[in-house]
Formats: sequence, structure tokens, C-alpha cells
Amino acid sequence: MTEFRGKVTLFTDPAPASERSLPDPADHLRRVPLSMHADLPPKVRAFLEAWRVVPDGPLLTTRSSWVLPVQHEGSPAMLKVARIPDEQSGYRLMTWWDGQGAAKVFASSEGALLMERATGARDLARMAWSGQDEEACRILCDTVARLHAPRRGPLPELHPLEAWFRPLFQLAREHAALAPAADTARQLLAAPRAVGPLHGDLHHENVLDFGERGWLAIDPHGLLGERTFDYANIFTNPDLSDPNLPLATLPGRLEARLAVVIGATGAEPARLLRWIVAWTGLSAAWFIGDGDDKGAVIDLTINTMARRLLG
Repeated sequence: MTEFRGKVTLFTDPAPASERSLPDPADHLRRVPLSMHADLPPKVRAFLEAWRVVPDGPLLTTRSSWVLPVQHEGSPAMLKVARIPDEQSGYRLMTWWDGQGAAKVFASSEGALLMERATGARDLARMAWSGQDEEACRILCDTVARLHAPRRGPLPELHPLEAWFRPLFQLAREHAALAPAADTARQLLAAPRAVGPLHGDLHHENVLDFGERGWLAIDPHGLLGERTFDYANIFTNPDLSDPNLPLATLPGRLEARLAVVIGATGAEPARLLRWIVAWTGLSAAWFIGDGDDKGAVIDLTINTMARRLLG
């Protein structure tokens, strides 16, 4: 998101801290009331009318999209309308996946997406914080495998992975801590393996419980590159959602997650570690650019741990 970051501004009140033992996924969000149709952004209103859907909850605003719960033919759905052009690649990829491993798309255009809404109660971040981190990692790996499965038909237009890494290459000139990640990324991107469509932002908050349909992905960036990259984001979360509840940075956690991901995917350990180094550098560069020191520290801590394991 980030356009990594994938962090939304959810206009709903989180539960009071005294009423929960684990962080609510909406803790970093704030509330703005939804009133009449007329108060919605014009682009959102246009797609409500075009696709004949009815608002069914508060408007969500991210740096890249407007997201609105709606009713579509009597079923819960989500309307997502782009605020920036970069979102459109993800919309194209969601449509191409055709509901296999990802939320089903009911309607799409260059600037908007109408898709099924997650209604299940389970949450991967809560699982991880509750002692089920390895199971959460397996679910994420299973989701990636479904997204990477062969499909018929031509690929949609996607962002090249090498272009996605430009912020890292630019900031590494000024920040020595990013230099090892930039060097590793250049080497990996120069000789990619198993190239295919990538989610690009697959982590605990972008794989949701869809009830009978199981765990499905949402909010892809829509990238094209080496498939191993899609697993790297697992290793930095859910810490980036709540830096006050460290998990990914705890001693031994990187090694435990590596064992799970390698066991589930057959990935080459050294290459996976190198992609973790590259990814954490890119994510840190985004956070540094945003002035978010906490996020950058998490990424660079895991970066150092991964480089240490590489020797």
C-alpha cells in the first residue's frame, strides 16, 4: 500500500482498550460519519448509481482509495474507487484472479472495483498475537499458492517489480542503512526466477476470512516479478500494524517463520532471505520518506536479522 502500507483510514470507532486484550485491527483508524449520498465523493456516487448498489456502512478512506460497504443484489459487497492511478493495476489483477484465492469481483472498471465482502470473524493478526503465528503463516502461504496457480488467458497490465523498488534505490544514496538492501535488490532483479503476477502486499491484514469461501486476498498492488517476493511481507507483520506489540522482531521468530514458509513452499532458504533483505529495505525507504521512524526501525531490525542469517 504504500502504497504498501495498505493502512486504511477506517471511519469507525475502535473498541476501548479496557475491553480488549489484543489490538483491534482498526486501532490506527479514526471516525468520520457517513450521512447522505450527497456527502459521498462524486466518483463514489457515480459508481453507486452505475452499478446500482446501496451504501451499507461508513466510508473508508485510504491514501489511494475510497472504500464503501454496500449491498449488491441483496448480498454484502465492497465498492472500492481509486484516488490515484497506481490502484488500477491491482484492480486489473483482482479481476484476472476471478475469485480464486482472492475476493470475487462483481464489476470492475479502470477506476473502481465492486467485490464480495469478508464477513468471517477470524483475523490473522489476532491469531499471530495469540500464539498461532505459525498457523497464520501457513494460511498466508496457502493463499499465495492459490494466487500463483496457473491461469488461462493473457495477463493484465501490471507494474514491473523493478520499478516498484525505485524508492529504495533513490534513498539508499542518502541513507547508508539502506545500501545492503539496495545492492541485494539489484542483484535479484537482474536475474529473476519464476516470474509471474504478484499480489505485492500480502500480509495479515490483506488476507481475510470470507466464511465458507475461506481465507482470501484483497488489495493487491498488481506487480509482475519473481514469485518469491510475495512471501517476504509475511516476515514484517503484524508488527507494522501495531509497533507496540512486537512479534516479527522477537528472537527466534524469523527462524520459525522461515521454517514454516520453506516447508510450505520449497523456497530456497538463501534466496528467500535475500528477498526479505530487499523487501525490508524498500519498506523502510517508504517509511523514511513518510517520516515514520517506528515503521523503519521494524523493517531495518528484520533486515539486520536476515542478513545475519545469510552470513
